[in-house]
Amino acid sequence: MNKLGIVLIGRNEGERLTECLKSVINETKNYDHTPIIYVDSGSTDGSIETAKSLGVSVISLDSERPFTAARGRNTGFQWLIEQHPDLTQIQFMDGDCTLAPGWLEKASKQLEENPHLAVVCGRRREKFPDLTPYNRLADLEWNTPIGEAKACGGDALMKVKALQQVKGYNDTLICGEEPEMCLRLARQGWKIWRLDEDMTHHDADMTQFSQWWTRAIRGGWSVAQGVAMYGKAPEKYMIRQWRSNWLWGLIIPAMALALAWWTSGLSLLLLMGYGVLGVRIYQYRLSCGDKSAHSLLYALFCLIGKFPNVIGQIQYQIKQWQNQPATLIEYKQQPRT
Repeated sequence: MNKLGIVLIGRNEGERLTECLKSVINETKNYDHTPIIYVDSGSTDGSIETAKSLGVSVISLDSERPFTAARGRNTGFQWLIEQHPDLTQIQFMDGDCTLAPGWLEKASKQLEENPHLAVVCGRRREKFPDLTPYNRLADLEWNTPIGEAKACGGDALMKVKALQQVKGYNDTLICGEEPEMCLRLARQGWKIWRLDEDMTHHDADMTQFSQWWTRAIRGGWSVAQGVAMYGKAPEKYMIRQWRSNWLWGLIIPAMALALAWWTSGLSLLLLMGYGVLGVRIYQYRLSCGDKSAHSLLYALFCLIGKFPNVIGQIQYQIKQWQNQPATLIEYKQQPRT
């Protein structure tokens, strides 16, 4: 029989955390004692007090080690299985999300009935996709193919024995920890599955271009670190994204501009490649069922995103050369209280 636990992580989420906790409490009230643990990463907005006031167990991470989402999830997971060794499944959630009604029951059944599944995830939706184009972009990003997947995101239901087999997340990673762990799960014969069901509702709260730009830099960092760890492995992990970011984010524009004088401007024709790439992305998003306007928005920002992506890759490489530790790349605004 399945026994479910919940791990929530957060850092200065303000009212978003309150909504998160209430949604989880509401969805688990009909289950037989579902333990919930909230792991806080140095919040200064009263998040710890909020969780305790709602009757949720809390762990506050010390600042002696860098805060990472992976560290928070591992800490919560270890606490749960120590306190409740009979747990078989863990639902991980970020503190800026609310749990969709009915998700736990559907996902738990899927995980239980398929012995080779380690992870089940569903559709993460933005709460306010029409508020800003950046929120809409995040909502489109969450719209991933149904069925077997190579990776999940921060919200997912996982089997305890699968997590124990791979020793959980790599808590030294400041981002990209989910696909990295999924790679290790796949190497052990486990599978990841995406259900056609709503799972969580997320509040990206991106109102400024600078926030989106910072988030894209973080994405580039994740790709660079992934390649450094597994790029030479048989999976060629992140190699395609890494090469694409270098090509479109630096090499092509640099060549087009640097050779313009020598080629009487003919080298600028290289920039037409962005149009070709944009059309391909646009057509792909249409095939995913997105509206034409949304597909166009997504394609445009994928092209723009190559530039902050390559900046993130360069920043990662510089940190490696300097032998400096990574620090969180945060794009959220000050918390709402």
